[in-house]
Amino acid sequence: MKHNLRTKLSVVIALVVLLTVAFISFFGNLFIGEQFNKYIAKLQEQKINEIVSTLSLQYEKSTDTWDVDFIHTIGMSALYEGYIAALYDMEGRTVWDAQAHDMDLCAQVMEDISDRMVKNVPQMDGTFTSETFYFNRNNETFGTVNIRYYSPYFFSENDFEFLTALNTVLLVIGTLSLIISVLIGILMARHLSRPILKTVDVTKRIADGNYDVRIDEETGTKEIDMLISSINHLAASLEKQENLRKQLTEDVSHELRTPIAVLQSHIELMTEGIWDPTTERLEGLSEEIQRMGKLVEELENLARIDSNSIKLNKSMIRLHEIINEVIRIFEAGIADKNLTISVDGDCSAINADGDRIRQVVVNLLSNAVKYSKDDGSISFEITETEETVGFQIKDNGQGIPENELPFIFERFYRADKSRNRKTGGSGIGLAIAKSIVEAHGGTICVESEIDTGSCFKVILPKTNNRGL
Repeated sequence: MKHNLRTKLSVVIALVVLLTVAFISFFGNLFIGEQFNKYIAKLQEQKINEIVSTLSLQYEKSTDTWDVDFIHTIGMSALYEGYIAALYDMEGRTVWDAQAHDMDLCAQVMEDISDRMVKNVPQMDGTFTSETFYFNRNNETFGTVNIRYYSPYFFSENDFEFLTALNTVLLVIGTLSLIISVLIGILMARHLSRPILKTVDVTKRIADGNYDVRIDEETGTKEIDMLISSINHLAASLEKQENLRKQLTEDVSHELRTPIAVLQSHIELMTEGIWDPTTERLEGLSEEIQRMGKLVEELENLARIDSNSIKLNKSMIRLHEIINEVIRIFEAGIADKNLTISVDGDCSAINADGDRIRQVVVNLLSNAVKYSKDDGSISFEITETEETVGFQIKDNGQGIPENELPFIFERFYRADKSRNRKTGGSGIGLAIAKSIVEAHGGTICVESEIDTGSCFKVILPKTNNRGL
């Protein structure tokens, strides 16, 4: 049978408090009882010494007499407190004896004390014992007193009432603590379970595809706030992925719709004999087919990267050589715009996939050439540290708006919505470049200003490259 969090928390808190109170009550009672026993034993010893001292003062040496009346008062007072005294002079003659004075009363006192101790403290196994004390004054002994008492110690009625009251207080405190803890546990469980239940409700809504829901409250509990933050982050990520998926579908449809429409219309016109299949028209159709093939190839590359199904074929490569190779590929485009291109710096060889790094350089240089102004410039700068190598490519083209920079590496994202299909590309190149760099354990970032240009920076580790 499953119980909700509120019930479990309430029960756990109640059990913890109950066990704590029981633990404290048990050991507190044990400790207090032990200390009280020591106190009673010490008090009994003091009482006996007090009786002996008081009786010794009743002897008058000059007349060799005892104040029997006062001794009687002292003896009877001691008897009622549980001490049976018998006083003798040096010749062994009885001066005063409680049992001789009232044997029935002495027997009754002894019986009451024995019954009370056996009933309330059966584990003590005590008994009445007697002890003889000598009266000394100025190093001269002038009598003895024999005191009979319950050993090792005994409790009076008042002592037992005190212990009973103490146990009652501990029981009441324990009961009140348990009740208060249950109430606090219920309130605390309600306080803790409310945001958790709300989080559960939000996660259910997220599972149903409602990604725009958020939890907009703070509980003051670190772990629960972290959970809420994680759920909100998850919802935001899923919402972003869903938007990207929809955008991907729309963009792919848009990218394929136009070349397919062109192919379909041109082929129909040629089939119906309205157009002649001239070389120029066939080359145009071929260009559209190549565009679709390139788009499909890029989508396949991106899919392999996303599914971690490609392997990095690593070898020792030099960035300077790869950059120069790529520059030669774009010589025609660079000449058409009369661009100036330069490569500065050098670095040591690294263990990386040369074809993949070349693809990164191609994608970045392709964008730089496309969006540089005529008679502009493009510069490569190769850098190296103890742990990394890298390069940056900078152009003085149209630049990227600041609010577009966080999204520039997302697939099919175009900062310039007005670019035509011929110059705009598919919008996948930067996403592929980012995936390849991160597959090598590196980073890629961009800095840009409108009408000033853009600077893409790639950093790769020298060692511990990770493969997909």
